[in-house]
Amino acid sequence: MAIAATISLSLSSPTRHSLATQNSFQPIGLKSTATITLRYPSLRISASSISMEAPSKSSFLDRKESGFLHFVKYHGLGNDFIMVDNRNSTEPRITPEQAVKLCDRNFGIGADGVIFAMPGINGTDYTMRIFNSDGSEPEMCGNGVRCFARFIAELDNLHGRQSFTINTGAGLIVPEIQDDKKVRVDMGEPTLKASNVPTKLPANEGQSVIKSELTVDGVTWNVTCVSMGNPHCVTFGPKGSENLQVDELNLPQIGPKFEHHEMFPARTNTEFVQVFSRSHLKMRVWERGAGATLACGTGACAVVVAAVLEGYAGRSCTVDLPGGPLEIEWSEEDNHVYMTGPAEAVFYGSVPL
Repeated sequence: MAIAATISLSLSSPTRHSLATQNSFQPIGLKSTATITLRYPSLRISASSISMEAPSKSSFLDRKESGFLHFVKYHGLGNDFIMVDNRNSTEPRITPEQAVKLCDRNFGIGADGVIFAMPGINGTDYTMRIFNSDGSEPEMCGNGVRCFARFIAELDNLHGRQSFTINTGAGLIVPEIQDDKKVRVDMGEPTLKASNVPTKLPANEGQSVIKSELTVDGVTWNVTCVSMGNPHCVTFGPKGSENLQVDELNLPQIGPKFEHHEMFPARTNTEFVQVFSRSHLKMRVWERGAGATLACGTGACAVVVAAVLEGYAGRSCTVDLPGGPLEIEWSEEDNHVYMTGPAEAVFYGSVPL
């Protein structure tokens, strides 16, 4: 945790390491005071009346020390992100290679991606860019955009119901923070034209790929291809099977074979779906560039679109993900898909670059 303290050091031998170079984080809501004395063969640290009371959120986010990245860790149903205040530049503060290191769950902070809050362009309020945990840059992220909305509200000290416009690689996205702090997002219209998803699977219903056959590792699956600004391959099971049991899937084995299949020139996110009723679905996801994650917002949207097209569900559904449920509506009125779900701050941290 981040500790604010005055510490006197007595070193019996020189050291190249400094306390200032250590990663730190401030979990939400922890307060304590302590007096400590630590002794090591070559290092003695004495500190009295060390205060572990967290600095205010605003003061933490206002820090501008060079050589450090200050961030807030957010998650949306367990899909977690390192959020970076990048509003003073149109270039990300870190490289994709640095993002890979920071997202490492053993040697870094740990996350599914790094999200940058940037200045808006073309009349939008903000721009959102993302680096996945593998360093690739997706067009959009549904859970990420909910986290982005809550992060912006924190940065700009916004309260109550709020709505703003976000420029993304998938176009204009409009989130609304609701009174219960959940975020409802207008995700725009789904794209079904095969070449725009993109997929090389031949269209079988107009220009769309709906309940088409895809052979993966010797098994033929029925798939529907949807873009929610990023590509999705949705399957309700292998050809001829009845009601896929998603918990029985070996996702780490089968997921990469879908992602890198030759029929998906930009790779693909893949959703495996179990149907409980016409208003209740369950999915597991293998995300392009991130692997198995606890939630995928654009994936849940694509799942409901595919379920409607294949006749499994109505236009308003609860979609259960490993991290929790999302409410998805594919509006018949404007053809837009609306996603509603939570986004929560986990901790505040600093890391040397």
